[in-house]
Amino acid sequence: MSRLASRSIRALSSARSASNRTIESAVRSWTRSISSTPVRAAVHRGPTLVTASGIHAPKAAPSFGVASSQCRSMFIQTEVTPNDDSLKFIPGVGVMGEGTAEFLDTRSALKSPLAIRLMGIEGVKAIFYGPDFVTVSKDSENPWAILKPEIYSILMEHFSAGLPLFRSEEDKEAAGPQDTRILDTDSETVAMIKELLETRVRPAIMEDGGDIEYRGFNDEGFVKVKLKGSCRGCSSSAVTLKSGIERMLMHYIPEVKGVEQILDEEEVIALDEFAKLEERLAKNGKNKDSK
Repeated sequence: MSRLASRSIRALSSARSASNRTIESAVRSWTRSISSTPVRAAVHRGPTLVTASGIHAPKAAPSFGVASSQCRSMFIQTEVTPNDDSLKFIPGVGVMGEGTAEFLDTRSALKSPLAIRLMGIEGVKAIFYGPDFVTVSKDSENPWAILKPEIYSILMEHFSAGLPLFRSEEDKEAAGPQDTRILDTDSETVAMIKELLETRVRPAIMEDGGDIEYRGFNDEGFVKVKLKGSCRGCSSSAVTLKSGIERMLMHYIPEVKGVEQILDEEEVIALDEFAKLEERLAKNGKNKDSK
């Protein structure tokens, strides 16, 4: 009986091995067919396969162990954000790891080789690094259909070659947010505010490709914050502050009476234009109803 069972097990193992070899052969054939297909400048949402077909990784230092003629492929997933002019790119590898960094002009981008290349694309106006994603923000004049192929190419070349994100470790440490670090001089209320922003608010906002920065707590009980990344200049940022962040902080911390957003000059102009557009749409709606 035991000899019969042994022969049956060996026969089953041989069949499984043959099946596995067949599957592996099919997968390798499918992979080669994908790698030989050129990258297409398609505009769509969701996972995007970007291959290195026809694009060779740049020469890298010996420490990275990447041959100059080696071609690589990687998955780059894109996710839309509440801001139509911001797109979240997820390369499938770590970006900042911990913390975030934002670059709003060429001067600030000089600290990061990747940021300076992305800022060189016509129409790109801001770059934001998250733990595992890169948010690219553009102006309203250039469509994503034109910008996405070049962004894909730059991201793929950088991450597949294992190039450093910053020119030095000091630049990386200086770029990360220090705003929610609890200090010995912080009051109990401020410490609780920072803790909630770091553990509850920041992860949720990062899901949309943005970030929040703590700017202070005044005597009137108002928390001052600044939105970054895709949330910068977004028309729905006011709703996010009032219905989400403000309500939560006031619920857990009685001393908090409200939340105020710190705006840049460009953000003020953008929000004013959005308010004017809403007024015009409302007037047009009333005129149609009256007719």
